[in-house]
Amino acid sequence: MRLLNKVALITGAASGFGKGMAERFVKEGAKVAIIDINIEAAKSLSNELGKNTIALYCDVTKAEDIDKAVNLTIEKLGTIDIVINNAGWTHVNQPMLEVDEETFKKVYDINVFSIFHMIKSIIPIWRELSHKGNIINIGSTAGLSPRPGLTWYNSTKGCVNFMSKALAIELAPDKIRVNCIAPVAGETPLLPQFMGGDTKENREKFISSIPLGRFCNPSDIASAAVYLASDEADLVTGVVLPVDGGRTI
Repeated sequence: MRLLNKVALITGAASGFGKGMAERFVKEGAKVAIIDINIEAAKSLSNELGKNTIALYCDVTKAEDIDKAVNLTIEKLGTIDIVINNAGWTHVNQPMLEVDEETFKKVYDINVFSIFHMIKSIIPIWRELSHKGNIINIGSTAGLSPRPGLTWYNSTKGCVNFMSKALAIELAPDKIRVNCIAPVAGETPLLPQFMGGDTKENREKFISSIPLGRFCNPSDIASAAVYLASDEADLVTGVVLPVDGGRTI
């Protein structure tokens, strides 16, 4: 098992990519804190995955919620080795001028400020313990090769992608690794919003831009995350890894 005895905290872990990562990490021997605003779904997944998991409520836009989740994870699971900033949100695919300010702020709060809050929470703890922590941010191909209609979402993921590189440089002296996974559009609850409606025509349009001819699924992201979280990637930091079927070539 590639993650034996490691403890991972995963935000947005009750569904989509986060759920896929939680399931795979447990299979690979890790203990997992399933962090989600949908606490009932988080508890259901925790019950399904068993004793090596806990479910914790967290609104990732609130620093106090993240601090509480971090502290409870350490209290209940003993430590945190891996943090995966997966929680994300988007506006509906539409012309940029039709996105209102409240929606814009929500997308930035969830996709960008949540990572700021997590960094402010976990890094002082790791530094105090001289712990070689490992951070994986879930960015997007939208931040590498943007699609029209998702301008403001694209910009948040461009921020996440580049932020991951900047964090990797600054945290390297602490032996804390930071990497980023950039999925193409995937089979998650947010897919209809990315496409502007889940229709046959929209699916064909999106898939036609992916050379390997299919959407990303949670197991694709879980596989990449297991590698980056494992000791096999001990010299890997500052990488933005596209898992995109060739979309960004």
